[in-house]
Parts: sequence; structure tokens; C-alpha cells
Amino acid sequence: MSLLLCWKNAQNEYGVCVCCFLQADPIRVLVTGAAGQIAYSLLYSIAKGDVFGKDQPIILVLLDISPMLPVLDGVVMELQDCALPLLREVIPTDKVEVGFKDLDAAILVGSMPRKEGMERKDLLKANVAIFKTQGAALEKYAKKTVRVLVVGNPANTNCLIASKSAPSIPKENFSCLTRLDHNRARSQVAMRCGVPADAVKNVIIWGNHSSTQYPDVHHAMVNVHGKEVEAYDAVKDDSWLKGDFISTVQLRGAAVIKARKLSSAMSAAKAICDHMRDWWFGTLDGEFMSMGVYAGGNSYGIPEDLIYSFPVHIKNKSWNIHDGLPVNDFSRAKMDATAAELVEERDTALSFLSQ
Repeated sequence: MSLLLCWKNAQNEYGVCVCCFLQADPIRVLVTGAAGQIAYSLLYSIAKGDVFGKDQPIILVLLDISPMLPVLDGVVMELQDCALPLLREVIPTDKVEVGFKDLDAAILVGSMPRKEGMERKDLLKANVAIFKTQGAALEKYAKKTVRVLVVGNPANTNCLIASKSAPSIPKENFSCLTRLDHNRARSQVAMRCGVPADAVKNVIIWGNHSSTQYPDVHHAMVNVHGKEVEAYDAVKDDSWLKGDFISTVQLRGAAVIKARKLSSAMSAAKAICDHMRDWWFGTLDGEFMSMGVYAGGNSYGIPEDLIYSFPVHIKNKSWNIHDGLPVNDFSRAKMDATAAELVEERDTALSFLSQ
């Protein structure tokens, strides 16, 4: 625990400030790609306590490539100018030995984006190099209890490479972001039913964070006028749920880019916050969320050596795949198709990893 001077001066009979004595030690949180637009939308929420708790002091570590350090200096100035009481220190760096030291949480946003004319295998090769390096840095410098969220695409396979490059950190401590897709699916159903987004629960994103992902509402519930009903009964349009709904969620990122000329940032940052907050504090009873996690031991017939998005529930910072959901033929085909893409990605990436 930290002893700090407090304006409340809530001293006990021994002259010790009780308020400050009870305040938690700061946790170290890394954000990579920290000069980018997703991080710019993300850092304020982390620093003011929206993710790790309103009484949890934060040391923010901002990692980016050397040419972005002048931009990062501007981000640091803005964070300082926010005068956030929980933000104890901001550390901008381009060095992995500084960025990954003693981390409690790592949010890996930075990756190589696909450039015009770039083959998919070339994109994979570039990102294997990045996430092999970052995984090795986690292995060498971070706490073994660190929780790692991979955001940079291709997120599932990048996450797998990082995990394989940090063998002493449990596989369960690695995850990739499919919460943005989950939130998109939830919102689409809510708008269709004319209810708030929080009236929809237990949508699922299966598989890859790509256009093969499967947004599934067969197990979702919608609160309509105070009564929970199955999503299919609430929407009353099976053809939409099996057609345009799925493609809208699958292709939403591309639609945002077409409209903004930039990729999703505000919604991605919100999804990162949701993902990490649930990982830290747990999911609500009776609810599960979508999370890209290690597939080992799953009950859904998905190949094990993958990072695959499943419905999970979380308690004490540990996730468990929600088992036992019935899977119909329609869902089975889509779950297998996205798994096949991930197997292909994995095999290509592992061939580069061994080089």
C-alpha cells in the first residue's frame, strides 16, 4: 500500500491518513501503438479509472516506434493537462525493456497495417516479427500474472504468436479483442427491437476477428417491456438474423473506413475498456461475453491450438468458456469456416516463426 499526502487529512489517533493508507499501489499498464488514433481514444478512459477501478492508481506506459516519439510527447502533455488523480506517472518509450517491465496489464494495439498491394502472407510475416518480439519482451520483463489483450490485426493469430513467444506466462493470460464485434452485434439487435443496447445480452462472436467471424444470436435474450424473450422471438425476422445482420457485423469495420476514411477508433477503444474491465472485475451472473481465447479443452469441436472467440464468463480475473450451448447445423458450418481460416493463418504464421 502507498502512503501519500492527502488533502482530506483523514488522520487516525496515530497521525496516519487512513484514506491514503488504504489506497492501492499503482498498477503498470502498457499501451502499444500509443501515438495512434485508437490509443488517443483509449488512454483517457484508462487514466481516469473507467477500466481498472475508481480507486486504482495507474502508471501508464506508452510504447511506439521511434519516429512517433514526438507525437507521443504531445499525448503525454495532454494526459498531464487532464490532471487526473489516479494517474501517477506516464512513461513514453520506444524501448521494449522499458515498455514491458513489471507489467500488470498489456494492451497491444500497434501492428503492421495492410498496405495497398500487400499479400496476406506478407502481412502475416511482418506481424509475426512484431508479436514474436513483444511476446519475448513479456517473457523477459513482465510479471507472470500480466493480462495481455491483443488488438492489432490479425488479432487472433498475433495473440497466438505472442503467447508462444512467452512460454512461462500462462496461455490463459492472453486474449484478443472480439468485444468490438460483440458490441456491434448487440447494438444491431437492440436497434432492430427498439430497445437500449443493455437490454440485449448473450450475443456471441465465434472465431476470427475477420469477415469470417460468426455473430450468433441463437442464445441471446432481449428485455422487451420488462420481460426477457429470445432474440429470434424479439426480432421476428429470421431471414435478417441469418443474412444482413451477420454481414453487417462482419463488414462493419470496412463500412466505417469507407465512411470516415479512417478505421474504427472510438468504438474500438470502448470495446477495449469493456474487455479489460470485465477481465478485471468479472461478468454478471447469467451473462457471457465474447473474447478471443486459447481454444484448448473447448467443448465445441474447435481445433485446440488456436486463439478463437468464444462466449466466456469471468470470475477472479480468470475466464472460462461457457460450455453446453446447443449448436445447430447453420451455426456449425459458420463456426467451422472461421476455424478453418484461423488454422490456415496459424500454419502460415508458424512457418515464419520458425525462420
